[in-house]
Amino acid sequence: MTAYPDVKGRVAVVTGAARGLGLAIAKRLLHGGASVWLWDVDEAALAEAKAGLGGLGTVSSFALDISDEAQVARGAGLAVAQSGRVDILVNNAGITGGNATVWDMAPATWRKVIEINLTGAFLTCHALVPLMLKGGYGRIVNIASVAGKEGNPNAAHYSASKAGLIGLTKSLAKELAQKNILVNCVTPAAANTPILAQMTQQHIDYMLAKIPMGRLLEAEEVAAMVAWLCSEECSFSTGAVFDISGGRATY
Repeated sequence: MTAYPDVKGRVAVVTGAARGLGLAIAKRLLHGGASVWLWDVDEAALAEAKAGLGGLGTVSSFALDISDEAQVARGAGLAVAQSGRVDILVNNAGITGGNATVWDMAPATWRKVIEINLTGAFLTCHALVPLMLKGGYGRIVNIASVAGKEGNPNAAHYSASKAGLIGLTKSLAKELAQKNILVNCVTPAAANTPILAQMTQQHIDYMLAKIPMGRLLEAEEVAAMVAWLCSEECSFSTGAVFDISGGRATY
């Protein structure tokens, strides 16, 4: 029998939760006893995810563009109105933006990736951290990437957004270090999720070749690590970067 970290009674918000890593994380948190809010821009996929998870516990959903400040504020207001508080935030929403060199990349593509992957995480923290401060407890986990450490060619926009997310994690963790709110991030290698469809096969092959274990990461493996970081068992790690790259990361 699988043992799940105890998050019983906690209220969690997971962004990009309609599929892939976000859906797996939400499922894991539900198994651990949390009530979970699913946030995603894809309304149809969000409804399907909510229906599929409903038998595991209390699941709510809100469709929003994570890069829109007003929409994030509405989502935060709805969560606290219906659930009373927010204890856990998992910033998973993100896009790759395709593949191109810096000189061939459209500036609009660069901006969109930064807005969703980095500014979106800032906005959710901006909206939800005050709720955690009010409750005197919180766990925030940001889904970064090994690309944010190493930089992938033909993916400068994605790599820069994830490097920025690592920096946001470390800064916010220091701001909250004495508030019983811990902030950490994980840096996955390429995962076997629908986001691969946004990349060229050449880029997927490049990333796979960099993983010493010789395979893609599975969503459930990320979910297991994230669930622990969301629990009270994680009590003295904050501002940390947790590698989950099959041996790729060198630091």
